[in-house]
Amino acid sequence: MGKKSRVKTQKSGTGATATVSPKEILNLTSELLQKCSSPAPGPGKEWEEYVQIRTLVEKIRKKQKGLSVTFDGKREDYFPDLMKWASENGASVEGFEMVNFKEEGFGLRATRDIKAEELFLWVPRKLLMTVESAKNSVLGPLYSQDRILQAMGNIALAFHLLCERASPNSFWQPYIQTLPSEYDTPLYFEEEEVRYLQSTQAIHDVFSQYKNTARQYAYFYKVIQTHPHANKLPLKDSFTYEDYRWAVSSVMTRQNQIPTEDGSRVTLALIPLWDMCNHTNGLITTGYNLEDDRCECVALQDFQAGEQIYIFYGTRSNAEFVIHSGFFFDNNSHDRVKIKLGVSKSDRLYAMKAEVLARAGIPTSSVFALHFTEPPISAQLLAFLRVFCMTEEELKEHLLGDNAIDRIFTLGNSEFPVSWDNEVKLWTFLEDRASLLLKTYKTTIAEDKSVLKNQDLSARAKMAIKLRLDLFVKVIGSKRDEVCFQLRTASARHKSGTHRNRTVLMSEDYLLNSITFLSWVGLP
Repeated sequence: MGKKSRVKTQKSGTGATATVSPKEILNLTSELLQKCSSPAPGPGKEWEEYVQIRTLVEKIRKKQKGLSVTFDGKREDYFPDLMKWASENGASVEGFEMVNFKEEGFGLRATRDIKAEELFLWVPRKLLMTVESAKNSVLGPLYSQDRILQAMGNIALAFHLLCERASPNSFWQPYIQTLPSEYDTPLYFEEEEVRYLQSTQAIHDVFSQYKNTARQYAYFYKVIQTHPHANKLPLKDSFTYEDYRWAVSSVMTRQNQIPTEDGSRVTLALIPLWDMCNHTNGLITTGYNLEDDRCECVALQDFQAGEQIYIFYGTRSNAEFVIHSGFFFDNNSHDRVKIKLGVSKSDRLYAMKAEVLARAGIPTSSVFALHFTEPPISAQLLAFLRVFCMTEEELKEHLLGDNAIDRIFTLGNSEFPVSWDNEVKLWTFLEDRASLLLKTYKTTIAEDKSVLKNQDLSARAKMAIKLRLDLFVKVIGSKRDEVCFQLRTASARHKSGTHRNRTVLMSEDYLLNSITFLSWVGLP
């Protein structure tokens, strides 16, 4: 996961240089906690709240400058120690090396030919940093008392990482020294860089991530200063926002689920060596071998000596990659855009629609996804839209009519439309919603492409603009053609009589007119 490693080199050495009283920071963090715990702002006020929280955070960061634990030298200086440590503790270290791939950052390069599905990398449990190892560490006493640490494994893992980083004799020191000193997640964006994400759907998750991280830091600063079980933590004298942001980002960009030792449940883990692999399209090729008690990875494809070794991170959108991993992936075959839909309780047919949806196992309000690849909508979204657009008579047929159960089961099947009138309504409705999403963008494609040519633009700003373009053009804009295609398909089926066991409730002329007069917002 070297993609997240385009970072400043830490050269300041370990130790604090600034002087600031814990009481002063405690007052500031109390103010921050109060601000972050206030009710959610009203529509249009999110940016104002973000700036207010950011102002407090920056004030704290300025007071704490020079207090964070850092390492001398570059992270790559510690790669030999990582390989030696891994080898001595049973991990595989043959057949690959760690290399800087510039645009993608650090990753693994094959030093020999590796065949597809060949087991080339394994890491035993003892090398992993897990929630379980956190419980058995110096963090254990506080973990046993704090409900947030118990409920949120990612936060427990972040504190585990901080405590081990602050302990020179930590077993995991060879691994921790090779982690990036900072990341490209939005937590590290400058305010102007965040502005590039305004008007995109991603901005709400960016605000939430920043607010939650600030609230957690403010809460735990007080805990560390006042809780009796925090007295022996190596963070007592130095727990900065910079430290917490780093730990949260390290976990967020690297955490994975593995089974516990007895296999009864899953836990979160950081996996040394393996987490150096960068992402590409494909399938998950990593698993956990309970018999040998180790994480194992087989090759996604054939890799020749000298080629970068990739793995597949999962079916994530580019918005998720940017927010949680700090990179943008071109040609993402799993890209999608979120769309929130719900049946209004003021709808005259709300009760009937809610009952049909309940029988289909679908909530009356949910966040769905429009996919870049085929099919563009899931069976669940198709079923929701069909119910959303049903007439009273159609609802009765699905509740009381003959074969009502069968009708429920086929709601998400594109081959079984409720009626052609319903089909046109649902695709027209979806077209309208996509048009509304398009209207939220304040810049044109040409303007964004022009900005990207600016040589002085930061890497994070470029990533934000690429995401904005991605959401606009590739995902939302492509729905225009899909809607027209679906409606023309409906027309063709109607003309040929290939519809299955549904009543035609509209005329052919009306259907064709619906296609002709679809009003899409044109791409600039």
